[in-house]
Amino acid sequence: MFPSKTLLSIVLIALSAVDASPLRREAAPTIHFQARVNARAISRNIAAADRARAQAMQQTSTMSKRASSSSFSITNSVTIYTAQVGVGSPATQYALLIDTGSSNTWVGANTKYARTNTSVDTGGSVSVSYGSGSFSGEEYLDTVTLSSDLVITGQSIGVASLAQGFTGVDGILGVGPTDLTQGTVSNVGLVPTVTDNLYSKGTIGTEALGVYFAPGGSAGELTFGGFDSSKTASSVNYVSLTTTSPSSYYWGIDQSITYGSSNILSTTAGIVDTGTTLILIATDAFNKYQSATGATLDSNTGLLMITSAQYANLQTLNFNIGDNSYGLTPNGQIWPRSLNTDIGGNSNSIYLVVNDIGSNSGTGLDFINGYSFLQRFYSVYDTTNHQVGFATTSSTSAVSN
Repeated sequence: MFPSKTLLSIVLIALSAVDASPLRREAAPTIHFQARVNARAISRNIAAADRARAQAMQQTSTMSKRASSSSFSITNSVTIYTAQVGVGSPATQYALLIDTGSSNTWVGANTKYARTNTSVDTGGSVSVSYGSGSFSGEEYLDTVTLSSDLVITGQSIGVASLAQGFTGVDGILGVGPTDLTQGTVSNVGLVPTVTDNLYSKGTIGTEALGVYFAPGGSAGELTFGGFDSSKTASSVNYVSLTTTSPSSYYWGIDQSITYGSSNILSTTAGIVDTGTTLILIATDAFNKYQSATGATLDSNTGLLMITSAQYANLQTLNFNIGDNSYGLTPNGQIWPRSLNTDIGGNSNSIYLVVNDIGSNSGTGLDFINGYSFLQRFYSVYDTTNHQVGFATTSSTSAVSN
């Protein structure tokens, strides 16, 4: 599932295929990003880092969208993704974190913003808090270059005068839902994201984003405008976005979960999120899963731990989404053993990637299908048609862990 300790070179290409969906067949350009295990995050308990992000997201129901949608730490994610993004003309290159759980794009945390003749100061101030990290500064409109074929003029960007918690990166490329920008900039309500503007300017025919991780996590693709049918092993099946708050503020869906033939989580709302490393489920569901697997909790990693005999008896964990079921195999339920020591674990132990979200079901955000799930299934985030899609891939049944 995860790569080895070195940086992964991940190619993001765009797609040209229509499956069982209304997405238009079209070619799209290629950009590159890198992914790595974030040592800053895993200096603490891996499950605690994910749970802190989840609990901040759950607070959306009691706080403004702006305050809560941005109240978790991006840089505490165990796996982070950075893209080289050009801003201005001539462009200065910035290493920006890619995040589907936030939506503002900003620069200046390390490499300072370089004004050019395409830079327009709107007079607005921008401020976003990410829990242990934050930034504040001014809003500019400028040309943003993702690749030679993905150039956005007049894109809103934040220019940080103060940034905390972003060591080694320059800012964020936010590709979450537009509503998450509400209230972040002083002189506007909502701020169009880079995906919004690619669509409105006709660069892409559908406002959609496809995400693929290759077997072993050593490569992958992110597709603006659709999905790459050459990377799927089945039809892409779609489900409407949930209307249940606070999941509805993110890429939220409804699903149930069964372990083998036993129901552990009845149909409820949660989210799909590349910024969460593990698969988090409501406490009551987690307790059922732990009991069914016989796992014990490891205090060092915060993960469930099982014996070799228990691993041999693991059953498929089924995510029932819409009319389809996506089965996470026994190998898909375990942390990559080659990375055990990177998270403070024992090299010979077997850890599970399913963990406790920190609250019982009924919060309106009762699960997060994170990176550990998404490495086994292709995912599509379709704003135009208000849906999320999934397909199997060559890594769905991989035994690489």
